[in-house]
Amino acid sequence: MRQGALIGPIIIAIGLVVAAIAFTVVGALLQTADGTTEMRLNGTDQDIADLRNDLARLRDTQRDLEAEVKRLSEDIGLLSGLAARGQPVQVDAVQMTSLEETGDHQETEEMTEEMILAKSRFNAGITQPKNRVMLDILGHPRDSYSTACQPVSNPRLKSLLETRQIGPIRVTMVRPALDSLERIMAQLQSSEPDIYAAMGTAGALCARLIRGSATSVSNHSWGTAIDLKLEGQLDGFGDGGTQFGLLLLAELFNEEGWFWGATWNREDSMHFEIGEETLRKWQAEGKL
Repeated sequence: MRQGALIGPIIIAIGLVVAAIAFTVVGALLQTADGTTEMRLNGTDQDIADLRNDLARLRDTQRDLEAEVKRLSEDIGLLSGLAARGQPVQVDAVQMTSLEETGDHQETEEMTEEMILAKSRFNAGITQPKNRVMLDILGHPRDSYSTACQPVSNPRLKSLLETRQIGPIRVTMVRPALDSLERIMAQLQSSEPDIYAAMGTAGALCARLIRGSATSVSNHSWGTAIDLKLEGQLDGFGDGGTQFGLLLLAELFNEEGWFWGATWNREDSMHFEIGEETLRKWQAEGKL
């Protein structure tokens, strides 16, 4: 009876021990499962982050390739134009500097002959100043505008304007623009005397609206833009072609921080204006 009485508690104790062991094993298994799940989730998060980084790099590569395709397309257009005129196809916009050094264009193009422009070669790092920039730096040239040229009435701007004979052309612009134009013309006279002698202007200062707009003011209104012609001939507006001589001129203007209108969607190759960066520089120097 005594032994029988002990069997029950022993069985209960064994059951409790087994239950404790089972509870411990199950707890350990659950912790392991939770850790494995967490590791898997962390691994999945890292994989997603890696894929996003790869996607961002691919998008950057795509943009670079698209820019390269655009540049190559422009180059092909330029070379096609040269080939159509019977010119050596190795001559492109990058090699124009070698043409400047020789000064001999009779074997390539007449200065007023139309060329197909590789737009990406020009205006690098030069921003065409919008009206907001011009108003911030120089204020309104006058109180009202039309599409016709009118006098400047802003006293401060008037004090900055000057009429000057620069080589073969006589123009009215703000003084630092005239100083810059003098440097360009001196370099042109030295490197391209034929183009220098053929230079003419279709106007500089002209306070008016941009033609076709009822609100936008032309940058000619501030005396910071000029239209040029060669041998008395204006380059055709918006026809996609550019006089050969203007290609050479554009390099000199770009070096001085002028923006060339040939790269606009509606090409305006005769138009040159001071870039925003140069205007800001002159403003900081107290020249404007």
